[in-house]
Order: sequence, then C-alpha cells, then structure tokens
Amino acid sequence: MALELRDVVKRVGAETHIHESSLTLEETGFNILLGTTLAGKTTLMQLMAGLERPTSGEVWFNGNNVTGVAVQKRNVSMVHQQFINYPNLSVFENIASPLRVARMSRAEIDKRVSQVADLLKLSPLLKRRPGELSGGQQQRTALARALVKDSDLVLLDEPLANLDFKLREELRDELPRLFEGRGSTVVYATSEPTEALLLGGHTATLHEGRISQYGETASVYRRPVDLRSARVFSDPPINTARVVKQGERFVLHERIAWPAQAERRAMPDGPYTLGIRPHHITPKPKSDEAVRLEGKVLVTELSGSESVIHFELQDETWVSQSHGIHAFEVGAHAELYMDAGRCMYFGQNEELIAA
Repeated sequence: MALELRDVVKRVGAETHIHESSLTLEETGFNILLGTTLAGKTTLMQLMAGLERPTSGEVWFNGNNVTGVAVQKRNVSMVHQQFINYPNLSVFENIASPLRVARMSRAEIDKRVSQVADLLKLSPLLKRRPGELSGGQQQRTALARALVKDSDLVLLDEPLANLDFKLREELRDELPRLFEGRGSTVVYATSEPTEALLLGGHTATLHEGRISQYGETASVYRRPVDLRSARVFSDPPINTARVVKQGERFVLHERIAWPAQAERRAMPDGPYTLGIRPHHITPKPKSDEAVRLEGKVLVTELSGSESVIHFELQDETWVSQSHGIHAFEVGAHAELYMDAGRCMYFGQNEELIAA
C-alpha cells in the first residue's frame, strides 16, 4: 500500500504551511517525519489522512488518486500525542468503536479486541474507563484502536510525547514489532532525532514546511544532503563555523588547522561551512585525527550518563556531548577535542560537499 504526495502545497490564507512537496513513502517499516514544532509534520499527516485537502497537488494511495476522498471513506487510523479516548466507554468499547462503525459481527469484534488487547497488555483493563488508567495505559488504548482496525494507513503523530521516560522507552521498543507484518503503511512524526534513529526505517527531514531529504534513516543521518537536513537531524544542535581549505589542510579561526583527509584533498581551496555534531567533540581525544580546541565554558549539564558542555569558540557558541561525568567550571577555559574525521563540509549554497 504505497502513499505518494505529488507536488502538494498547503496554504492557509496568506501563509504557506507546506511548500511544494513530492514524496513516496515505503510500504513496509516506519516512515518517519522528523522536524521541530511547526515544521509541518501534523499538516502533512492531515493531508495524507484526508482531514485536509491540499491547495494544489495530489495525494495517491495504492495507485488511486484520493485527493478529494473524505477521511470517512478511507481505511485510515491516526494516533495523536494527546490521549484521545471516549471517557464514558470502557477500554473494550474504546478499542471496538471503529469495528462497530464498520458493522462487524459481535464474534469478530470480540476476537479482534481480544487479540490486540493481549498484544498491548490491556486484557486485565478491558472493563475500566479511561479515567481509571495511567497515561501509558491510555495511550496503549489509543494505539489498540488504531491496530484493531487493520488500517491501510496508520499515522502516529508524536504518540509518545506526553509519556514519562520509562514508558516512552517501552512503547518505542514495542511499536515496530506491533506493526510488523500487518500490511499497513505507517507514518510516525517526531521532533527527536534519537527517536528516529531508534525506530529506523526511512526518514523525511522537514523544516518550515519543506521536505529537505528522504531516505533510509541511518543514511539521512550520516550523509545529509545539506546543512538544513543536518540541523534537523542533530540534538543538541550541530556545531557550525566558517573554515578555509588551504592546500591539504583546513583552517578554523586562522589558528586551528588540521590535515585534509585523502577523500577531501580534491576539494577546491576556499571557504566552506564546517558542521560537527556535539558527540564528536569530547574532553579526551578519541582518534588520531583529534583536533585540540580551547574555549570558555558557558554552561555545563551533567546527568548520570553524559556531560554536555556549552563553550565559546571565538565568537561562536559550540556544544560538546560525551559519555560519563566531566566536570568543568563555568567561566574556566576547557580543553576539548574535535574528531576531524567526523567533520562535514558544506558549500556556498549549504549543500554537502564531503562527509
């Protein structure tokens, strides 16, 4: 069941919410929409579902133009980050509601609800009402309602955003398994790059209503087509600075230099934008290609498993992210090491030159 957007545009008044976009989703695995708040993820999902009609362009599903087809006539399920359940119905009736609308027999409804309740560990809770459930149980109920329908298209709009950390981890691990082999095209929206990497599949990066890249998640992460995609797929934000290639070396701020790797020596001399993710800047060198940096510590964030250091490098604020606890005093000068082998270089139009 392939879903395709063809030159889709969505305007509301004078504002363009989705700029002209074309996208063909994968039929199996997760299709992830990755972008910050207001990037256009929810609007794209509403267009896919038929809740909104594009201003121009077409939506195709399974070889049919469904642009003008109402959502009620499509086999679509959507789960939002808010727990949307019917408060006066039991868990069983909440899950069964789309099946009743489809006028299925009582026996078939009982069978399907029982199967999906077992899958999502809701069987002991079927007689309860949503108000008697925890947040995680409510979201499981909403997911069960999406699964029980056996929809051709399942849209998950940041479904784990309002759950606590432990529940998010549990459900995130379960989700790919829940949809495996069900024959549904699954679209999952998130603002968290880490979540996209954990879910795998394919990812579309969105920024201000534009799709900048789509491909296998790991590939989009490792080789963004441009600086916009790299920024979307980096948390904490990717560090950037202007560098100059001079012969067989790169120079940063006129005093920090390192040799160009063999595959980058053919790049023409001149200015580029350097991009380096925070976890490739660490308090200790990780490779022979480590480049020493020194900067004034502005902020430190320590947790049980990692250290994040915001530091001033010339007139720019950079971020280091590393495993373990590394104590630095705010205002002090820190010695940090950049893995030059992990640097990305972007050209005049912010296109990727080398990664």
